[in-house]
Amino acid sequence: MRADYDSAANAISIAITDAPHADASDEVHVRAIVAVAQGRPVEVQLLYPDMGISEPLAAVADRYGIDREALQAAAQSALAASSARPTSSPLGASTGPARSRRR
Repeated sequence: MRADYDSAANAISIAITDAPHADASDEVHVRAIVAVAQGRPVEVQLLYPDMGISEPLAAVADRYGIDREALQAAAQSALAASSARPTSSPLGASTGPARSRRR
């Protein structure tokens, strides 16, 4: 599984398998949409993870028989990775974690 957090969309994408495309989608929870290829889940879109991840991911796990703990670990990892990344302001100044410079 691979997961990425999009802060602009406030959504996490969890790739379950590598698939060139999905042929359907399934809204299993108001904040969880599953992309399906040939009847098998290939990706989960988790909307507004700041409202909680447990309930929507449990709905996905229950419907598709996916490991609930693996989904949660992937989502938490994506959130943690995004908060550790430095970002840039329009003027190019870093807004990420401060780092000391040695000279």
